[in-house]
Amino acid sequence: MFRYIVRRLLQMVLAFFGTTLIVYALMFAGQGDPIQALAGERPVTPAQRAYLTETFHLDKKGVGGFFYRYFDYIGNLLHGDLGQSLTQRPIGKMIETAWPVTLKLALIAIAVAILFGVTAGVIAGIRRGGFFDNSTLLLTLLVLGIPSIVLAPLAQYFLGVKLSIFPPTAGAQPSFYALLLPGIVLGSLSLATALRLTRTSVAENMRSDYVRTAKSKGLARRRIVGVHVLRNSLIPVVTFLGVELGNLMSGAIITEGVFNIPGIGFNLFRGIRTEDGPLVVGIVSILVVVYLICNLVVDVLYAVLDPRIRYV
Repeated sequence: MFRYIVRRLLQMVLAFFGTTLIVYALMFAGQGDPIQALAGERPVTPAQRAYLTETFHLDKKGVGGFFYRYFDYIGNLLHGDLGQSLTQRPIGKMIETAWPVTLKLALIAIAVAILFGVTAGVIAGIRRGGFFDNSTLLLTLLVLGIPSIVLAPLAQYFLGVKLSIFPPTAGAQPSFYALLLPGIVLGSLSLATALRLTRTSVAENMRSDYVRTAKSKGLARRRIVGVHVLRNSLIPVVTFLGVELGNLMSGAIITEGVFNIPGIGFNLFRGIRTEDGPLVVGIVSILVVVYLICNLVVDVLYAVLDPRIRYV
């Protein structure tokens, strides 16, 4: 296991540098005038333009200038310095402020997916072909067919504005209750997918030979499902939830935008809209690390859920 983790960490280093290089190239290669994009219609004085150009090395053109800026950024990043956005705000401070909000939102979403999605999936898999199974399949199909850009405004209007059950917007410093509705909306797609994955996996394992053997030995149904079936059925679900946690931590741009949540996704969208390359690359660099760590944790959990899996 130790050798496997070391090997994976080395792969993560290569993946990190490769991903950041691609994102950096995509962000800066097709960029027009980032300084004017940031200012919008307001004029930029020559002094301001000269200062920003020198600060972000925008005067260095071509391939050489690109790699100069990239390696300068990586060097600062390895020293824990994410740099400054084009608004002259420290990117590290911006992420430090936005990250707790996104973390709360992601944890609410993943909790919704686990508590309701996995539980309903287990029940549907055990009672395959029954009324509950068919109802959940139809409901999840409807949820998966509605994009977040439609589901979020609908939930905000009916549950936040018309019925006033939840606050329609989160605000600058959102409370747990203010994040509950956007968390449910964000976790609804994960819930639907987790439910269908769990249902399929449980239904397949219920027809396995080891389940028939356990039944023939007279084991209680609760023990068969709880100890044998559920443990083997959770492997694909853990894979999905581990990767999905990385997706949720990215901030869900649409959900945070609709509910006015000052999280990672909100700042990432603002950086893309204003062509703030340093801010976008800084946020994406952190998100890449989150994705890689989540994937490593999922691989380690495989051996915990299934003793037959051994890493060398």
